Amino acid sequence: MAKNFNSLMKLAKERGPKVVSVACAHDEDVLLSIKMAMEEGIITPVLVGDKGKIMEIAKDIKLNLEGLEIIDEADKVLASRKATELVNVGQAHILMKGLVDTSIIMKQVLDKEIGLRTNKLISHVAVFDVETYHKVFLVTDAAMNIAPDLAQKKDIIENAVELAQAFDIEMPKVAVLAAKESVSPKMEATVHAQELADMNKEGSIKGCIVDGPFALDNAISKESAKIKGIASVVAGDADILLAPDIEAGNVLYKALSFLAKAKSAGLILGAKAPIVLTSRADNEEAKLNSIVLSVLMSSRG
Repeated sequence: MAKNFNSLMKLAKERGPKVVSVACAHDEDVLLSIKMAMEEGIITPVLVGDKGKIMEIAKDIKLNLEGLEIIDEADKVLASRKATELVNVGQAHILMKGLVDTSIIMKQVLDKEIGLRTNKLISHVAVFDVETYHKVFLVTDAAMNIAPDLAQKKDIIENAVELAQAFDIEMPKVAVLAAKESVSPKMEATVHAQELADMNKEGSIKGCIVDGPFALDNAISKESAKIKGIASVVAGDADILLAPDIEAGNVLYKALSFLAKAKSAGLILGAKAPIVLTSRADNEEAKLNSIVLSVLMSSRG
């Protein structure tokens, strides 16, 4: 059981270094996180972007570029395309977003010629380390899929389970969240929760334990679950929280980040390789933690 990001970093050090292809790498926060990850010995970067700006920033932050591959491409679309292509052909294990809009880099990821498409649904997984919980936990999907249907929720769970297993959580516990713990035909999230739990029991969702519906309190608090009379191995011990839609997931993500001051990280999964797609609002530590996740995910299997 991974209790915090320190334990995940320890795992990443054992399994790295991995090659990270950075699209539009001429960004101070991104290069700071790259520097930190290099100092930890978990990555070797390939920097794709404006070489002059990369060298200027590197000098300011004391990043040693000696021996690193830098591909000079100032155009954001072409830089994103080249960085993606490096992953596609196996010259890098991980794709990382730099100073470029998400829409631009995702267009390259989805490109049929050089992209990283698979038959899986692409989804976002966030990982949190918060003092009020006894281990790290995953929240999905807070950034990619707006209103997932039942089949998409199954795919989102499976992506998150792969990441959890990369943390050495052999049988992750998945709590399907809703606004209440009982099934109501008027609340689709509760119906989906029961259906997903049934699919897990029938064996169509493997490698995890799925249960629900859970309100957030009884998914993460054994005491709350006991008071409500909920008997489930998932209750109060969830590894993965499946949000009903992007609004709920995003609100939970932001509440944990800004109100609870949780340490966080995030990845895009479902592509040929993990994608570090952090926000401009994320600090260097969050970006470093996301790199840690990508190293663990790329080491899986």
